[in-house]
Amino acid sequence: MHSEAQLGKPPQERAPASPGSFWPEGWWKIVETRIGVIPLPVYIVLIISIGGFIALGKMPTEMSVVLSIMAVVAYTLVEIGRRTPVLRNIGGAAILVTFVPAFLVYKGWLPEQLVKPVVDFFKSTNIMYMSIACIIVGSIFGMDRSALIKGFLKILVPLASGTVVGAIVGTAVGSALGLGAFNSLFFIVVPIMAGGVGEGAIPLALGYSDILHQPQGDLLVRALPAVMVGNLSAILFAGMLAFIGRKFPHLTGNGRIQPGEHDEMDAHSEGMPANMDLTHIAAAGITAISFYVLGLLCYQLFGAPAPVVMIIGAAVVKLTHAVSPKLQEGSYVIYKFFTGVVALPVLFAFSAALLSWEKLLEGFAIPNLVTIVATVFAIMTTGFVVARWVKLYPIDAAVVNLTHSGMGGAGDIAILSACDRMQLMPFAQIATRIGGAIVVVVALFSMGRMI
Repeated sequence: MHSEAQLGKPPQERAPASPGSFWPEGWWKIVETRIGVIPLPVYIVLIISIGGFIALGKMPTEMSVVLSIMAVVAYTLVEIGRRTPVLRNIGGAAILVTFVPAFLVYKGWLPEQLVKPVVDFFKSTNIMYMSIACIIVGSIFGMDRSALIKGFLKILVPLASGTVVGAIVGTAVGSALGLGAFNSLFFIVVPIMAGGVGEGAIPLALGYSDILHQPQGDLLVRALPAVMVGNLSAILFAGMLAFIGRKFPHLTGNGRIQPGEHDEMDAHSEGMPANMDLTHIAAAGITAISFYVLGLLCYQLFGAPAPVVMIIGAAVVKLTHAVSPKLQEGSYVIYKFFTGVVALPVLFAFSAALLSWEKLLEGFAIPNLVTIVATVFAIMTTGFVVARWVKLYPIDAAVVNLTHSGMGGAGDIAILSACDRMQLMPFAQIATRIGGAIVVVVALFSMGRMI
């Protein structure tokens, strides 16, 4: 027991507890043991509470409960991924959070009353894009101004090269395995690089339907396995690139795209900037949201993808010195919060809500699997090689090329999480949105000329 005088002092000024005493120092050690970011006692309380709701058959649908479910399941999978040998070296946490929930839903091992509130919340709030907005704005505001434009222009070279080489390699491998050049190109290679499901596979299926005079649903089913397995391949390759980067540090900028670039805020720092005022964090949060809202308006008016509008807007604001130092510091904190805390629970919700395990299995037919992996590997390798020609870090350029094989925003988060390079999100969105849109347009034009 502490005396009354001791209890009035800060913890660091109190007399140490007697040897063998558990309270409070021993308890504090337990509290600082965490499952992901959740203190162990809080984790246990949440498990008991959620289990109790399931047993009663009365799962609340309010946001606090849904966020608790997302955090508990996601960070449980994160801990498993980080502690499993081999898997932990190749982005195991991101792999498990992205794909295991879809498997659990498919098998019925996650209770419906637990899954439904998460699915409804994810679809109604569109929290995925708010997360991407905060990551994009925070990472751009922290970039070196002199390197910002050069980085965006330079990355187009390995990205375009990877697209061409990936198309050639994927079509050749698929043809050699008996899938046919037409099927390999338009139903495996193109969907991989089309930018995901909503922005890629669905517009492709609609266009294919008009050209081939076949039901859109049937064509979408043919394209989806390539999208999903391509994303899984990209996550695995990203984890491998991170491992190579640790062995050969001269090949990577650890999230910086080019040598000589210095982030104005260090994205790998664990601490908050000194003298941080909460109002600066709030200002940065609403600033990021405002870019997203503007992006949505531009999409409604002109059809311009909201993430691309966010990137352009944030870059212009940054380059014109319109970002004050305080706002930049606040954006850094918002960026760290969303990359370190929010991204993985959001991936869990995406997997439970939208990822089809059945479609994923279809992509594991050997000819399809080999063709998909060869395509993604060619895209990545080309980015790695070409990056040297334009003086970019090979590993980081290859990671951006891998996001060209991702499932839209969720794919970008999973791929970048697997290699701990979330600050590449602006470049990843260029690869996914602009690169994907170009692939869709070129594919539909080419098919129309061939038929």
